[in-house]
Amino acid sequence: MLNLPEGTVLLIDKPYEWTSFDVVNKVRYAAGGRKIKVGHAGTLDPLATGLLIVCVGKKTKTIDSIQAQTKEYTGTFTLGATTPSYDLETEITEGLPTKHITEKDTIKIAQSFLGEHEQTPPIFSAIKVNGRRAYKKARKGEKVELKTRTVFIDEFEITKIKMPEVHFRIKCSKGTYIRSIANDFGLLLDSGAYLSSLRRTKIGDYSIENAAELLELVEKIKEDKLARESL
Repeated sequence: MLNLPEGTVLLIDKPYEWTSFDVVNKVRYAAGGRKIKVGHAGTLDPLATGLLIVCVGKKTKTIDSIQAQTKEYTGTFTLGATTPSYDLETEITEGLPTKHITEKDTIKIAQSFLGEHEQTPPIFSAIKVNGRRAYKKARKGEKVELKTRTVFIDEFEITKIKMPEVHFRIKCSKGTYIRSIANDFGLLLDSGAYLSSLRRTKIGDYSIENAAELLELVEKIKEDKLARESL
């Protein structure tokens, strides 16, 4: 049995368009409601898929240590356009040239991100500004100014180029916004870019290869709950 009240770490393949809190609430409801502690160890945007670690019971005490670990992502940048959110949450607002961009350029620019640098988060993010989430202000058309943060990029590999799409793999520190990398990547190529797909594949030693489909896991949690109650 999962022994949820005592604590467990669940590796979940987050579905597309689900928020991280949607997943947490689904697990919490299946496990028995508010009386059981449930939390996630690192947000994934709704339009991203992949590894979401959900901690239950006493294992919620490990959330901070898991969140601090290096993350790995794969995904796609689409060149030649930008969006206010740096991804597909908002409409494409600008078409820009791409004919001047070569494969050599994309690899060179990717390498320039390696190491420590300052990054400005997207205004469509969950960061709080004067007590309000930045994305809520941005969606209302209010001006949002966010401070830069120091991030570290361990690896940035261009895995495939099929213009205008550039496929990548990135290994980075906690707090890194891949959407911001997409936007900066386009600017450095004298064009524009937005994040058109994203999948988290690793958090520290935890891998998507060991993750479960959400709905299958929820059924297992319900079965575990019934088994415990029958003892």
